[in-house]
Amino acid sequence: MSYNDTFIRACRKQPVETLPVWYMRQAGRYDPEYRKIKEKYSLLEICKQPELAAQVTLMPVKKLGVDAAILYSDIMNPVASIGIDFDIVKNVGPVIDNPIRSAADVNKLKPIQVEQDLPHILRTIEMLAAELKVPLITFAGAPFTIASYLIEGRPSKSYIRTKGLMYGEPEVWFKLMDKLGDMVIAYLKAQIAAGAKAVQLFDSWVGALSPVDFKTYVLPTIRRIFAELKHLEQPKIYFPGVSSGELLPYLQGIDADVIGLDWRVSISEGRRRVGSFYAVQGNLDPYVLTAPMSVIQAQAKAIIDEGIQEPGYIFNLGHGLFPEASLEKLKELTDFIHDYSRQALKAQGWTRQESGV
Repeated sequence: MSYNDTFIRACRKQPVETLPVWYMRQAGRYDPEYRKIKEKYSLLEICKQPELAAQVTLMPVKKLGVDAAILYSDIMNPVASIGIDFDIVKNVGPVIDNPIRSAADVNKLKPIQVEQDLPHILRTIEMLAAELKVPLITFAGAPFTIASYLIEGRPSKSYIRTKGLMYGEPEVWFKLMDKLGDMVIAYLKAQIAAGAKAVQLFDSWVGALSPVDFKTYVLPTIRRIFAELKHLEQPKIYFPGVSSGELLPYLQGIDADVIGLDWRVSISEGRRRVGSFYAVQGNLDPYVLTAPMSVIQAQAKAIIDEGIQEPGYIFNLGHGLFPEASLEKLKELTDFIHDYSRQALKAQGWTRQESGV
């Protein structure tokens, strides 16, 4: 099998013969083989074993035929290096032993030491980069999303403590943003040096903010992260998470290559809001996968037809896969996306051969 660079070309808005597709959380509990592994090991235990983490990363590439692999890891992994004690609790999520509640707590945070504290993650990336025939995407959690866990102490629906710190002690907030921004920059640079072919910044919960608060309290750090990575050739993706459609216009000018969209904003409207510079990624509602295959294909077709109106489109979900998703439906969907988009792109004239690339 020759190397499949379709995903990279789409990130760069270059012509492709078929649309690339990958799925957020594509290595997950919908796969019976993965569920068996999880009976023996926790998520964090898998991450600390490069051979096992690489195996889990490879599973959806082999089973689904997706055009990119996403590193099996967790956005919380790097915070251990800066002095945060946490665990991933079943049916809860990240739980922090020493949540941040004051300036003193922020001052205690240390600079990240990626090579020293996270060698297992770098080794996993190196192993995958040597074996994969599709690009490896690695990732980090964005500062707001990470901060929400560190401050709340666990997942939250209201973000009351997070917003309380943001509004009530802005100097402490911005110092925390600076430290988490430094962490993300160092972590992503180390991932790229280890062999990542693209990086994604997950900001899963920043849609909880108003556009004005996003612009004031979060966007400066997002701009700084991507500016620090701009000189690196690997494509950079920013996914502002769910319910973030109203934030999209503020992303114009950030030094990313791709913007991820959730299902609440159409592909064409997302493009209008972020501007023509960026490729876009998304945005099938994950729970459409509970529907009959005819419904799934109809929705995917509509998204594809919209996506190929301009170069630079990557098919994905609007958020991560859920445990009840069907492996068989995902495989059938992946095949459909490839087959239908190949025909549609040929009709549109966006293929590499027809453009002379």
